[in-house]
Amino acid sequence: MRYAMIMAGGAGTRLWPMSRKHLPKQLVRFLRDDATGDWKSLLRVAVDRLEGLLPADRVYICTNEAYRAEINATIPQIPNGNILGEPVGRDTLNAVGFAAAVLLKRDPDAIFATLTADQLITPEDEFRSIVEIGFKLVEDDAKRLVTFNITPTYPATGFGYVERGGAIGGYEHRAWLVENFAEKPSRERAQAYVESGAYGWNSGMFVWSARTFMQLLAKYKPESHAGLTKIGEAWGGESERQTIDAVYPELPKISVDYAVMEPASREQQRAADRGEARSAVKVCTVEMPLRWLDVGSWPAYAETLEADDTGNKLSGDAQLHRSRDTVVVNSESGHLVACVGCEDLIVVHTSDATLIMPAEKAQELKALHGELPDELK
Repeated sequence: MRYAMIMAGGAGTRLWPMSRKHLPKQLVRFLRDDATGDWKSLLRVAVDRLEGLLPADRVYICTNEAYRAEINATIPQIPNGNILGEPVGRDTLNAVGFAAAVLLKRDPDAIFATLTADQLITPEDEFRSIVEIGFKLVEDDAKRLVTFNITPTYPATGFGYVERGGAIGGYEHRAWLVENFAEKPSRERAQAYVESGAYGWNSGMFVWSARTFMQLLAKYKPESHAGLTKIGEAWGGESERQTIDAVYPELPKISVDYAVMEPASREQQRAADRGEARSAVKVCTVEMPLRWLDVGSWPAYAETLEADDTGNKLSGDAQLHRSRDTVVVNSESGHLVACVGCEDLIVVHTSDATLIMPAEKAQELKALHGELPDELK
């Protein structure tokens, strides 16, 4: 049966001061639904994106245990038992393995999509159709590990890249074997990737069989496999929370790309060189030629706002005079933010902190965050 797990454990330090330890970016309700006028979080948008593809009782969320109450309150359609509460973050390998271990106990034939809570992806109906292809690929062959590559619109240096190899029969022009994973490149190399037409951005989204994933985990990262197997065995029992709290913090912290996807890709290539490709794990990629906005910084968030005639973008109570290309985000009702003669600035105001910075310095916000007192993080 098909399932999905949404990873929602990021800290969102580059969206401070709205993103905090107690309410990180994926739970901040700062996205306005044009149809209803409601304010939604990135996680709520990610859950809504799956409507029509999967019922809510087959959607899981992996996040910090501390956020359970907020998720229950704002996304009530997801059963409480489908929240995989991490006591601490241990990177994406263990988030995926957590889901695989739990799903394997629920359904030995579980196939699940691993999705993210950081992006806005449109059109959503096409997104669902593309994820459907991923499910079908794994249903056809449980040894397949499917990743989705985003058609690049510029030579980004902040994303990893996936190189497409040979087309998969029956899925021509939609799915390929993976030739290579490339880490965040230099500007020149990124330009070459884009111009080649053979590379896409690594989306960090996947589809795989829970059983196959656990088998590969045992092979490539046995320490994680042993711990996550204990958690899976305890899931739903009286010792569930105690086991998670004892085992999870000791798991090796590593990404699923490094720990599984890259060694599986190398294994696939070695098997092909020996003429044994049919027996090898198959790393595949499906193209996702959609609008994909990673809302990981204030300039990225600004792309969700409509600009006025002078390029200013406003959210909340704000008044600008003789200003241009300035972003103001104000979450405090009854408090006016006023700007005079400002240009290319980002201003973010909350009840206890105000951020003012040139847009070009947005990447330095993470460093500032590290210098803040704990009570303001």
